[in-house]
Formats: sequence, C-alpha cells, structure tokens
Amino acid sequence: MPVAESLDNLIMAKFTRLEVAMKMVETGMVPLFYHGDIEVAKKTLKACYQGGARLLEFTSRGDFAYQIFEELNNYVLAELPEMILGVGSITDAAAASLYMQLGANFIVTPVLREDIAQVCNRRKVLWSAGCGSLSEIGKAEELGGEIIKLFPGSIYGPDFVKAIKGPQPWTSIMPTGGVSTEEDNLKSWFDAGVVCVGMGSKLISKEVLANHDFEALENRVKITLALIQKLKK
Repeated sequence: MPVAESLDNLIMAKFTRLEVAMKMVETGMVPLFYHGDIEVAKKTLKACYQGGARLLEFTSRGDFAYQIFEELNNYVLAELPEMILGVGSITDAAAASLYMQLGANFIVTPVLREDIAQVCNRRKVLWSAGCGSLSEIGKAEELGGEIIKLFPGSIYGPDFVKAIKGPQPWTSIMPTGGVSTEEDNLKSWFDAGVVCVGMGSKLISKEVLANHDFEALENRVKITLALIQKLKK
C-alpha cells in the first residue's frame, strides 16, 4: 500500500526501544545495507535472519528508499517474526517520522540532531546518533540516546573507544565503518569496550548481492555472530 494511502493506518514499531537496545547488546552486531530491488532486499534480509541476525539497518540512500522499506517491513512482519528492522542514514526529523510511520523499530543517524531525538523520544523509538567527540556523546546521552554510533569508526578506531570509556564507563558505543568480519578487527573493538558493531559491505558485499549468493551470506553472518559471542566472553 502506498504511503499516501496508509497514513490513516500507521504501523507502530513492533519492538520497544528497550528491547532493541537489549538485542543489540545481546547479539553484538547490526548488519546494514541498501538495495533498490525489493526481491534482492528480501532475500538479503532472509539470509541474515537465517544466519542468526535479529537486527538489520536498512540504509535510506536510494531514490524512493522509503517505498522499499515499507514493503520490506511488511515482509518482515509476515515472515520473519523475530527480526528487528530499523533504518539508517536519517538526517532530519521529517525523515525519521516518515520511517516510524512505516514501522521502523529504530533510527540511526550519521549526525547528532536534537530534532530527531525529540520525534523518536515522543514515539519511544530507539535512536542512535552518529557522534565523533566526547562532547557530542555527552549531549546525545543527555537527549536520551542509549546506544551511541561512532561514525566513521575507521577514523576514530578502538583507541578512541578506550579513551571514552575511561571517564564515561556507562557509555554504550556501536562503531560503524572500519568494522570487518576478521577476528583481529572484531577483537580490537570488543576489547576496547563496544557493546555491538554495525557492519555493512564487509559483511554484505557487493559481490554477494550481484551474484545473489545468499547461502554464502547466511554462512558469513552465522560465523561472524559466533565469533562475536566468543570475543564477548
């Protein structure tokens, strides 16, 4: 159903923000991707789900991405009952509101914006702000941010996380960018104190999507999740 026809029958988030935050900490990984072909997107989501992922961030980067998300979320509600689907690359409150109307269970942003915090808090939907300094992290937490996105993670690295955890041991950090499936890479992040990682093309590669190799993706997700659980012990 097109968005314009569905505003009178809004889909609410299926999972509370506390449930989302707890699942992020429990599984330790949020896969993220975008694809403009809904059938490819569904198969990608299903492969991640069968591999054990219970969260997925659909990045809002393509034309009419909200239409893909709407259909994808309807698929999740019908076929993948334990999957927590959220959206990323959100840069203003209007976009956050639109996706929440379509059932987004969490909102991820590349920047810290108070207007996004306000609309998400009003609906009690988890939001994760992209931060790059201790001041931004402190501000995000004052606004109610539970999980802080460190972005781009490749610029800051695990040592930055260690430094933050010194004066603020209560801060929960999720790096995105600069995170790979390699054990050494994951170990450096979790040893530094992150609660989970966001992983895009290093997990869901262009080659996998181009070749429709969803079995390989499922296996990669399964292996990566198992490795993360081992490293967290």
